Amino acid sequence: MTEDKPTRQFTGWHMLMVFGGAFSVIIGVNIALAVNAVRTFPGLEVKNSYVASQSFDARRDAQQALGWSVYASAVGDQVKLEVTDADGAPVEVAALRATLGRATHVKDDQTPDFRFDGTAYVAPAELSAGNWNIRMVARAEDGTEFTQRVILHVAR
Repeated sequence: MTEDKPTRQFTGWHMLMVFGGAFSVIIGVNIALAVNAVRTFPGLEVKNSYVASQSFDARRDAQQALGWSVYASAVGDQVKLEVTDADGAPVEVAALRATLGRATHVKDDQTPDFRFDGTAYVAPAELSAGNWNIRMVARAEDGTEFTQRVILHVAR
């Protein structure tokens, strides 16, 4: 004769453990994603957006009146930033500050030392393949500030 073994039953405690385990995984993943999002956030653009908005139109109009266009390119380990006027002639600015970095994080940020070579601004930079941003602030001879984020794609 064979003896039948009793089958284990799925009880309410088992269901509670399944639910608890599933929600623990979901909550754990959400916490990990939130921590990484906060850790990699580069920061605020402006301290007070309302105050910054009060002069936005005037700054934009003054910048557009300059008629400048900006184009960025990379050749080897050099970054080239071409600033041209409305006629396409190169512009030598009174001052230029720029930060070169990724759009998603700040760990690769660099501050290239751009030098005007007669046609464009050139600086050495360590670039790997992918999309980069140049956040530049230039000042015209008349004191007008020109700010722009220029996208630079590096193919290797």
